Amino acid sequence: MNAALGRSGVLLAFAAAVVGIVVVLVGLFRNRPALVRSGRTYAWLVLAGAVAATIAMEHAFLTHDFRLAYVAQNNSRQTPLLYDITGMWSALQGSLLLWGLVLAGYLVAMVTHFRRRLTDPLVGWATVVMLAVSAFFFGLMVGPATPFATVKGVPPVNGPGPDPLLQQRALVAFHPPLLYLGFVGFTVPFAFAIASLVTGRLREGWLREMRSWTLFAWGCLGFGIVLGAWWSYQVLGWGGFWAWDPVENAAFLPWLTGTAYLHSAVAQERRGLLRVWNLSLIIATFSLTILGTFLTRSGDVQSVHAFSDSNLGDVLMAFFLVVVLSGVGLIAWRGDKLRAPGRVETLWSREGAFLANNIAFAAFAFVVLLGTVFPLFVQALQGYQVSVGAPYFDTVTTPIALALLFLMAIGPALPWRRANGEAALKRLYWPAWAATATVVGCVVAGVRGISLLVAFGLAAFAAASAARSLWRTTRAALAAGRGPLSAAGSRSNGGMVVHLGVAIIAVALVAATHYGQRGQVTLRRGQSATFDGHRITYLGTRTVVTPSETSDEAIVRVDRSRILYPGVSQFGTSTEAVGSPAIDSGARDDVYLTFVGPPGKAGGAATIGVIVQPLVAWLWIGGGVMAAGTLLALFPRRRRRPQPLDGAGPTAARGAAEPPAPTPAMAAAGGGSPA
Repeated sequence: MNAALGRSGVLLAFAAAVVGIVVVLVGLFRNRPALVRSGRTYAWLVLAGAVAATIAMEHAFLTHDFRLAYVAQNNSRQTPLLYDITGMWSALQGSLLLWGLVLAGYLVAMVTHFRRRLTDPLVGWATVVMLAVSAFFFGLMVGPATPFATVKGVPPVNGPGPDPLLQQRALVAFHPPLLYLGFVGFTVPFAFAIASLVTGRLREGWLREMRSWTLFAWGCLGFGIVLGAWWSYQVLGWGGFWAWDPVENAAFLPWLTGTAYLHSAVAQERRGLLRVWNLSLIIATFSLTILGTFLTRSGDVQSVHAFSDSNLGDVLMAFFLVVVLSGVGLIAWRGDKLRAPGRVETLWSREGAFLANNIAFAAFAFVVLLGTVFPLFVQALQGYQVSVGAPYFDTVTTPIALALLFLMAIGPALPWRRANGEAALKRLYWPAWAATATVVGCVVAGVRGISLLVAFGLAAFAAASAARSLWRTTRAALAAGRGPLSAAGSRSNGGMVVHLGVAIIAVALVAATHYGQRGQVTLRRGQSATFDGHRITYLGTRTVVTPSETSDEAIVRVDRSRILYPGVSQFGTSTEAVGSPAIDSGARDDVYLTFVGPPGKAGGAATIGVIVQPLVAWLWIGGGVMAAGTLLALFPRRRRRPQPLDGAGPTAARGAAEPPAPTPAMAAAGGGSPA
């Protein structure tokens, strides 16, 4: 039953997408609005098929239906309920099913949002693009990556369960879905970008419509990346949170280009600038999500995050090339119409800052992409494997990251068009003093090294600039008679909160990576040792047995108070033992313990791995602050009236008049700042 329902659902979604493409295209070319409007029906059919397939797969996991090969490989009768549910996306075929479900949800959300304008050719072509992407992914599930293949012969009585690493923290229930909401969410602005190029309607109306969709996808992807770093820190036992792993980079790359787009879109809305940049960034962002899908699911990349057993590499790469070539070809075709009506008059202006911001983010994405795909090129051309490690990424990205912090600080101080240097310097007066005081304080505290002092100083500069903007806009709102909640809920304030979160993450990242201490202590029961100012006391061992897990744990007291239980665990029927670190997290630092070596005999000594890293908790706090700022930017208190999809930007109507109030895209940019 589960196999039949699942196959039927996938086939329904695929067929509805293919037929919908044909019907809507016929309606567009023959000017038959009823056919174009029927795209909404086909969107709902795609969602119905995706939901039916998802229900079938989840039911198979919950009932341990080992007749399905995917369930037999990724489930066991001992698996806890939470991991039964999350098991659907724990391997290749099920992750594609989750992708298809999220994509179908976005498709229906789009046609529902534009239900009164479905006959508009711009919306019609966007619907075609969304249906085409849906047809591709559901086509994978109909063909080479079906989740509903059955076991040949007699099905097993039990299975090995999910990967042990996916059974240690509930984060697995949130991290992948958030990443997928981000990855797949970029399909909507991509669809409208392609539609605008096909129809030749390249003015700013569609851009305004897409800013909230893009901001939502960007926020989900960013928060998903932070949760992924948290999962890596909590589960893998290495005490780190970012290793420049190819699959980590695959998620980071579209976030970089998406961030650049959210900033430069403001320049197009305000003054009609950077049109080619914006279309290129949207297409690049979606293309990088497909490249990330290739890196994760091709089987060509070795990573703890990747699905190694896959034959989808060629088809995913072909789809990636189709997307890139189509986008580049359409931009070249519409080149004459994309010429901006204005120009950047001086680099010392808001527009100049946006341009510098775009260049910096493009450079950041390029060097990360180069380091990520270079080993694949070497393997394909030379036949042997090479690796590009953290030293390369740290060396080439650090100067760019520092430049972005600087741009993030000065952006809110620069006016549009020609800058007033005296006014800008006045606005930067207190942020500059905050940066200076921070550097002096760091030197007094013993911090050495130009790069570290510059990083801490620029982070303080950016944070103080954001705080100043928050204070000014909130004070102005209160003076205008709006309440505190209304003032806090402005879009520009949301952007400034995002900037504060970035500054917090920057400080925590520099502190944790440069001042962490790693080592081991070997202790007998009752013995203590001091490590980097923390007292570690070994109290013995214990064995914890549950229906799903068996753990051998050390009992360790940290600083006379907290008892931690680092251990080694086995899950379900798997014989693979995985480490389970224990963490004492505080505002000042984290004490991270692993059980390296149990005592060989009663009364013997145990070896405990100890890592002490400062300010790690502030990484997760900074991620939460960024998420809060994104929500403020997404749901401002003041609403603007809908604009026509082919409307021009404000500058076209106002000439050199003062630009209007901050926009959602500007909110992600921090009230119009360039980083």
